[in-house]
Amino acid sequence: MKKTNAMRLLESEKIDYESFSYEDDGEHALSHGAAEKTAEKLGIPPEACFKTIVMRDETKRIFVFCQSASKEINLKKARNATGSKEIAPVKSEELLSLTGYVRGGCSPLGMKKHFPTFIDESALLLSKMYVSAGVRGMQLALTPADLVKVTKATVCDLAL
Repeated sequence: MKKTNAMRLLESEKIDYESFSYEDDGEHALSHGAAEKTAEKLGIPPEACFKTIVMRDETKRIFVFCQSASKEINLKKARNATGSKEIAPVKSEELLSLTGYVRGGCSPLGMKKHFPTFIDESALLLSKMYVSAGVRGMQLALTPADLVKVTKATVCDLAL
């Protein structure tokens, strides 16, 4: 198995993780429930599978959000968490140049640059959570506390 930037980061920080691969069907549009399909393929509850959503505010600041596959991000809560007046997901075609990742393979770990990260508080109810490994068709499982630590994330209520 080829190591991803996300895996290298976790290993450099001596954080335990497990990696899981699954069949990638190439469908990564947010409207098609890609995160729910990933959870189903891995045989895990959607509440444990977290999608990574990169957003930009009115001042062009970039933020990273992790939300469980079973919920959507409440934009008002995202604005409040970041102190922004307006916030919206970045376009798919911008994702690679900003983060080093493509839609469907965007990890909150090992991006080209560290961006302020926010993780939905529901993660803290889990013993293990799953996030993208940084490529399509692969997920990483780690403890919520370890993800918060390594991403320097703020944990807050983001759910719609």
